[in-house]
Amino acid sequence: MALRTVLVVPCFNEEKRLAADVFHAFVQGKDWLTILLVDDGSGDGTRGVLQALKERDPKHFEVLGLDFNGGKAEAVRRGVLHALDLNAHCIGFWDADLATPLEALQEFVDTLEDNAAVEMALGSRVQLLGRSIDRDRGRHYFGRVAATAVSLMLGLRVYDTQCGAKLFRVTPGLRALFAEPFLTRWVFDVEILARWMKGQAPGTDRRTLESRVVEIPLRQWTDVKGSRLKPTDFLKAPMELGRIWTHYFGPGK
Repeated sequence: MALRTVLVVPCFNEEKRLAADVFHAFVQGKDWLTILLVDDGSGDGTRGVLQALKERDPKHFEVLGLDFNGGKAEAVRRGVLHALDLNAHCIGFWDADLATPLEALQEFVDTLEDNAAVEMALGSRVQLLGRSIDRDRGRHYFGRVAATAVSLMLGLRVYDTQCGAKLFRVTPGLRALFAEPFLTRWVFDVEILARWMKGQAPGTDRRTLESRVVEIPLRQWTDVKGSRLKPTDFLKAPMELGRIWTHYFGPGK
């Protein structure tokens, strides 16, 4: 039997984009899965679309409505905290545009179910033969530079921190990862890893840390048009990485 899982899906102005029928079809027969749809203070009819999906299938869907738009990081954070009260074994988050198909979730759950030492499963957009990873070339190269910087900063051999598909085992320390608002808006995924590392026992070596996190090369990922990221947002990433390093790993930390 699969681990009881709550999947947080942050939504902002998704009235015309959310593939409600795809979500509904996917959850059928999966008694172990709840999808928590978080309306991040949308200004359109997103809330109604989400509520309709819950009314259509209250067994598999929950809706959390936020009064103000706080950004993806805050929507994910609030969603995870809400999900912690739903008696789950695993909690994850997934992009509403389904750049990562929902079918990939099973491999994430299986990974945590098969290895009790693993605390996180991270989607990784590795362009391998036999896999369909459709990424904008500029974003891909920027991502490779950023990932190298993150690996050096964290001391972890992580390939892709920014993929919007992640699953966490519910442990006593999970709430602490999401208890406080994130310092950063665009690279909060890195901040999650930084918080997680700081929460490990002092002296834990890198090999042990890396045994607790698994990157899962995705079989399919599509760069969905209509992304709200702007070119100037990429310029903010180095500054935000600097804030993370200073706050969690800087002098006196």
